Amino acid sequence: MLAGLLSACSLPSLEGRSASHALLSQDSGDTRLGRGLAPMVREHPGMSGVAPLFNPLDAFATRMLLIAAAQRTLDIQYYIWRDDITGNLLLHALHEAAKRQVRVRLLLDDNGISGLDGKLALLNAVPNVEVRLFNPFPFRTFKPLGFLTDFNRVNRRMHNKSFTVDGQVTIVGGRNIGDEYFGATQDMEFADLDVLVAGAVVDDMSRDFDRYWNSESAYPVDKLVSMPNDRKARELLMGEASTELLPKAHAYMTAVRQSGFLENLLAGKQQLQWVRVRMVSDDPAKVLDKAPQGTLLVERLTQVLDKPEKSVDLVSPYFVPTDQGVAELGALAKQGVRLRVLTNAMEATDVVAVHAGYMKYRVPLLKQGIELFEMRRHSDQEKIRGRAGPFGSSGSSLHAKTFAVDGKRVFVGSFNFDPRSASLNTELGFVIESRDMAQSVVKAFDVDVPGYAYKLGLDENDEVYWLKTNADGEVEKLLTEPSVSLPKRLYVQFLSLLPIESLL
Repeated sequence: MLAGLLSACSLPSLEGRSASHALLSQDSGDTRLGRGLAPMVREHPGMSGVAPLFNPLDAFATRMLLIAAAQRTLDIQYYIWRDDITGNLLLHALHEAAKRQVRVRLLLDDNGISGLDGKLALLNAVPNVEVRLFNPFPFRTFKPLGFLTDFNRVNRRMHNKSFTVDGQVTIVGGRNIGDEYFGATQDMEFADLDVLVAGAVVDDMSRDFDRYWNSESAYPVDKLVSMPNDRKARELLMGEASTELLPKAHAYMTAVRQSGFLENLLAGKQQLQWVRVRMVSDDPAKVLDKAPQGTLLVERLTQVLDKPEKSVDLVSPYFVPTDQGVAELGALAKQGVRLRVLTNAMEATDVVAVHAGYMKYRVPLLKQGIELFEMRRHSDQEKIRGRAGPFGSSGSSLHAKTFAVDGKRVFVGSFNFDPRSASLNTELGFVIESRDMAQSVVKAFDVDVPGYAYKLGLDENDEVYWLKTNADGEVEKLLTEPSVSLPKRLYVQFLSLLPIESLL
């Protein structure tokens, strides 16, 4: 009976769903952002202006200020949107933008919106707003049932993150929407990285958003979610609107009030690096296993980056290179290319299964000359002392996804170096031809990384050891996974034996 019930549940028809399209930059020059950016855009034809967002408070404030500045459109796409302080502050800001007649299109992966169905239904009911859920689960009360009925589909997710305003400015990078991505949690704070970009590549981003918005995996939220009753609706909206009064929201609202970002941008004074930027993304049909050959981000990256000649400095919180990746990295090392990788240590990762997939490759990577660093989980005092860098502020867990090639170009986006990003999830990022940004990554590996990450090595028996540089510069050699209990080490070793690599 249960099997029959599950098999009978399916997704609704998309019949009647309307198509809509982004506002491109040439059609939004009369907006505040368009007028403010116009002189710089004219001075740099075909180029894009880039500003890294290292600090989590700045990253949040920039999003809030851009919503406040919007006059025509907001096209927003995320893998995770939390029902927490920062998530609710931004949802309320979208309500306010819609009241100003700004068209809001919000596209969220259905796997990362736990507890938000009612609020998203209410937002969708506001004039000028449309919310769509990407690759949704048919069951709303207990979503994991979807893995029983349609695992091959729901196991594939939209991991893209983009935030585009009036067709003039976009934010792309590793951050989702949630307190841990903006530094508001005590138990886990991610070290992350976004870039704000204006200029030529924004139109490419807008067209890519349309690909996803109008794809066969994007379902209007009202086809899946029922509206809450009047009493519940009032409760949800009042809670959302009063979030800024909470003590924990104080730092965020202060950052918004004190930021000079919007004022400088509208006055044409914001410091931007004007360089060549290329967008790379997956075809949204990837989640249905229908993407044509040559349309995957990993294939595009290979074409865009050319062949490294001197160095690759790679930052990935979830790093599972596979046998093929080890062979390719080893081949580069044999050609004299210096390869350095920063990922999470077992103590810092938020997904131990991925660490289990990574740990089996440490010895073959080290034997071929690839340098491995594992980010430590820092204490609150260490995080306070830590400064912002090219991978975000010092945090408990690395979440930035970036790499520099030959010290002259850099990738920033959502792509992790693991089988899931390569084959299952859709991903998005920018290849930025910026020597300054690339050199900041190189410098971080040279100077900063040894201070907050373990450097791995091999002894004469090919056993891994960890070198920890303390605050006084003293180096300590550790022979087992640092700061991890024996039961957890055994558990992760057990996971490493399971045939789950393709799912990581």
